[in-house]
Amino acid sequence: MGRGKSYRKFTIKMQKKLVVLFIAVLLAFAGLFYQLYRISRDNGEQYKKQVLSQQRYDSTTIPYKRGTILDANGSVLATSEKVYNVILDSVAISEKEEYLEPTLSALQREFGIDTASIRDYIEKNKETSRYHVLAKRLSYSEISDFLDMQNEEGSQIKGIWFDEEYKRVYPGNSLACDVIGFTTADNRGNYGLEEYYNDVLSGIPGREYGYLNDDSDLERKTIAAEDGNSLVTTIDANIQSIVEKYLLKFNEEYKDNFRPGNGAENVGCIIMKVDSGEILAMANYPNFDLNDTRNTDALMGMPLLDEKGNKTGEYLTEENMDVLDDEEMLYQHLDALWKNYCISSTYEPGSVAKPFTVAAGVESGKITGTETYNCEGSLEIGGWPIRCHNRYGDGLLTVQEGIERSCNVVMMKIGQAMGTDTFVKFQHIFNFGLKTNIDLQGEARTASLIYTKDTMGSTEMATNTFGQSFNVTMIQMITGFCSLINGGYYYEPHMVSKIVSPSGATVQNIEPRVLKQTISEDTSDMIREYCNTVVTGEHGTGKTARPAGYMIGGKTGTAETLPRKNGQYVVSFMGYAPADDPQIAIYVVVDRPNVQYQDDAKFATRIVRGILTEVLPYMGIFMTEELSDSEREELEALQIEIRTAPAAEEEAEEGGDTTEEGTGEENGEDTGTEGEEETEKEEVWKSFPIDPATGYAVDPNTGDMVDPVTGAVIGGSYDENAEEPDASPSPEASADPEGDTGQ
Repeated sequence: MGRGKSYRKFTIKMQKKLVVLFIAVLLAFAGLFYQLYRISRDNGEQYKKQVLSQQRYDSTTIPYKRGTILDANGSVLATSEKVYNVILDSVAISEKEEYLEPTLSALQREFGIDTASIRDYIEKNKETSRYHVLAKRLSYSEISDFLDMQNEEGSQIKGIWFDEEYKRVYPGNSLACDVIGFTTADNRGNYGLEEYYNDVLSGIPGREYGYLNDDSDLERKTIAAEDGNSLVTTIDANIQSIVEKYLLKFNEEYKDNFRPGNGAENVGCIIMKVDSGEILAMANYPNFDLNDTRNTDALMGMPLLDEKGNKTGEYLTEENMDVLDDEEMLYQHLDALWKNYCISSTYEPGSVAKPFTVAAGVESGKITGTETYNCEGSLEIGGWPIRCHNRYGDGLLTVQEGIERSCNVVMMKIGQAMGTDTFVKFQHIFNFGLKTNIDLQGEARTASLIYTKDTMGSTEMATNTFGQSFNVTMIQMITGFCSLINGGYYYEPHMVSKIVSPSGATVQNIEPRVLKQTISEDTSDMIREYCNTVVTGEHGTGKTARPAGYMIGGKTGTAETLPRKNGQYVVSFMGYAPADDPQIAIYVVVDRPNVQYQDDAKFATRIVRGILTEVLPYMGIFMTEELSDSEREELEALQIEIRTAPAAEEEAEEGGDTTEEGTGEENGEDTGTEGEEETEKEEVWKSFPIDPATGYAVDPNTGDMVDPVTGAVIGGSYDENAEEPDASPSPEASADPEGDTGQ
């Protein structure tokens, strides 16, 4: 009874307390809900921005490493190194006032960053910005001291972190720059191998990001980046270095010689394996630093271009460099610098085309190679005289002597024997007018720069036989020439031998590809025999190309540029070594050397001689000839030069060469292949006095400079009364966007 009364009293009190407690809880929740509503209404956008910025902070891209480019021996030509961008988190640095000054002080001390501008940026963006780049592409050594300070216990350096990426690095600087190419800021390849194999070298970026799981805990997930594949090239960095050494030496010798500017408008060299199409070296001058591609110092001495990209006839000097202040003009000149002359520019080949003419005549059965032709210094076709390089005439010549002496008349008569259809057919067989499909970006199209059987007239037929009036690229010429001397096998030229995965596994082997057989082995043997005499023959035009201790073969070339009679020439030498068993072919082209008299192929042969003197021993190709005392002294001096690397000793000049010129029209002149009256031609030029200043003979009747060995007139002196009409390249020549149609 007593317990019942007590129970009723407790229940009444508790009920009252519970009512009060319930009301208090309701009021508290009402206040909380109101506060949440007020925050959402007044500050919702601010917190939304902070959350979103935190999400960007937590979600980062992991960069891939672009594949490495290696030479044939494994030396690194291009690689990617990890670098770091300095990132400012304005929100984090603004959390406490004491973070600001220590952080700014460290940034100024370690990275030289202007703290005033950063202070202003933080003040304006302290509630929103978590990603602002302060400095780009620093190495780990450049950021390591800052990291040590930031990670010290109790450090007040806050709000700075480092974003990782990769920077393309070229250890050789300018070595093989035209072959390798370079990358843009977004890691895409430009020019050369970098662009051609961009998809192979590129990888796939990864990603790291954070998210809240079902328990509201922060989870992180990482998708790793996939690095790009690497390239093993056919380039031998040692041979490439030798080639570039002699191109630079030529430029230093002739720079600002006759006019302001470089030693020539362009100088190019290709060395190729005869039996595989592998390129061992490819270079041209001027070149540029792959690690500093926009350095305008490399443009000095190059032709000055107008707004349309055409040559003005002037050259870039200190006085006119202000033209590069215009961004478009700057890019035009840089684009001209970055292009690979060996594959992108076209020119008339000159007499290096003569072995192709003879090979076509023999292979087609139109001639046997045993014919003789009489050269009187010119051949009248259609009422116009088309001159030989030797205006005094060479007399009766065999086909072999026509190659040895580089006689235009012999070539024109062989062309007459073939006829237009056969000649055009073999130009196509030799791949003129077609791309070689070398694995480099930027190979020029030349389809519009040669004649077809429907467009080739008598004038074009005559001049085409000795390499004028049609355009080619260097890579076309040397690839076709290799087929002339290797048994007739046309290999597709290539720069890459292997593609390798990031783990080192071989992804693809790129084997040599024989695309066709241009001529028979018998014809090839004959052409090789003829080309040997260019270097060994008494009247050979390529004697100065022979390196000490070796016998080589080849062909000189001198082509007059357009417009005719301008005194400007492209001179060249196409050769191979050793002469009895060719392993490599070499082609050097000098485009408008910086001298008064340009039509002298010795400007090219001397470069060839210097290069082969070092390259052949390096390749383990043994000497085939006895050394003279002077040659032994020369090689000893070279060894000292290589060991001590002083200024290069000037090479001795010897021998002679040819020049070719002449245009005209043909009307089906008699081929004159056999039965012509045999006459002994008196070499009258050998009695001419020698000019001590130039080393050339001087014709006392005309004042012409004459090569004392070959009788070739130097300097393009013309009989103004001859009224020779020009034979220009195909009318469509100017339509080629990549070729240099001004040559």
